[in-house]
Amino acid sequence: MNYILIAIGAIIALYAKNTVNQNQYILIGGIMILMIGIYRISKNIPSRHQEDEHIDDKKE
Repeated sequence: MNYILIAIGAIIALYAKNTVNQNQYILIGGIMILMIGIYRISKNIPSRHQEDEHIDDKKE
């Protein structure tokens, strides 16, 4: 689902950027959809600091 949001947002943003009469609202909407997809993916990736804590606990 997240990758679909990223793809749709990128397509909409590129479409709005390439038209002769550039519609700013469509461009902003496409960028927002793109950013929502990126945020949802990054939310599931653990931070590097959390991984380091788990490795240090295993060493002791």
